[in-house]
Amino acid sequence: MARRLTSQYLSDARTAYLGGDLSDEVLVDGSVTVYRLYDIGYTIALDHAAELLGASMSGRSRPLRLEARAIEIRNPPLLATLGAFDLMVAGSPRRASVSAHLFDFGVCSLQVGIVAPPRLAWSAFTESCAAIESATDLGVVFDREVRDLAARIGPAVERPAIATLAEEYKVYRVDRITCDRQSSAPIADVLTDEEIAELVIGERKRLSSAALRELIPHRYSYYEDDLTVVTWESALVVEPRVDDRDVEYILEFANAQLLELRVYDQRLDADLPALYDRAEAARAGRSPRLANRFRAVLSDLQTRVADITETVERVDNALKVTNDVYLARIYAGALDQFRAQAWRRGIDRKLAILRETYAMLNDEAQAARGELLEIVIVLLILVELILGLLRRAL
Repeated sequence: MARRLTSQYLSDARTAYLGGDLSDEVLVDGSVTVYRLYDIGYTIALDHAAELLGASMSGRSRPLRLEARAIEIRNPPLLATLGAFDLMVAGSPRRASVSAHLFDFGVCSLQVGIVAPPRLAWSAFTESCAAIESATDLGVVFDREVRDLAARIGPAVERPAIATLAEEYKVYRVDRITCDRQSSAPIADVLTDEEIAELVIGERKRLSSAALRELIPHRYSYYEDDLTVVTWESALVVEPRVDDRDVEYILEFANAQLLELRVYDQRLDADLPALYDRAEAARAGRSPRLANRFRAVLSDLQTRVADITETVERVDNALKVTNDVYLARIYAGALDQFRAQAWRRGIDRKLAILRETYAMLNDEAQAARGELLEIVIVLLILVELILGLLRRAL
């Protein structure tokens, strides 16, 4: 739901704060980060990619909280800082930073972050975030950056290719909230469901209680001054500890895993009809090597099943949760919200179809070999009979 923001709107919001009675209004300092994730290859050798990135490389990143020890990450993603630029937002330039996380299972996650003007009223902050998301140049920036980054780390990528399917996600970060309506209440009680829905869903009309429960079912708090709300395409993170980016890290990781599941599900959708066509073409052929007519199909099928199975297992094992702590609950809630298990079941079902097709074609090839062997045996018997009759005649 695209909504436009004007500089006059922000001016009015500030004026209201400075000269009006906003004792019951929520004022925030925050930012918005737009993520776009791409599959750029089969795997990425992160150590090699770090060498290729040089000064842009900011090292490996992982959650820093104490409870993050309950999260096991086999190969932490590589962080690359790509610079800053001016993004036109509602007709005015806004300074934005761009960075990327590279995951070993072939995903590049680009992040464009913009800090909102300080001490905005909640409604103005919502409008500001919406204007940033709808900036027309944002897509151009993502396309340019992913092409440039993929070219820079090309030697470190196995089977490099940028998939047509990408995943986009937004995180609204609030570092500080000022509100007198409940000055001593937990943040989870300060923000109403309607205010949260207006930001993370973009719904301006008042929603029913049932709709709110369905649209924003995942809400988490660890301390009284923090809050995380996860939805399908965006999240609100209220975190007064400015350097604490663990929640964003976990959400990004879940999105990277979701992207891989969606990419390989899409590839399987394309592979199945093509496989049936190749099998029919091989079956209809009149090659003298009847027993080997499915050899190429079977070889490609076996390779495809092995590749997808290996990739999906690598994605699943990239992050493991060993205890039910705050970050682990957010991670599990994000995967649940993203329907990751449904995507995984779909892939497993299609892989099962490929395996069954492989078994069927292999059985058919074996039957063809058996028939060919029977024909050879019959011919040998006939030759032996003919030679025996010839010997008797002589």
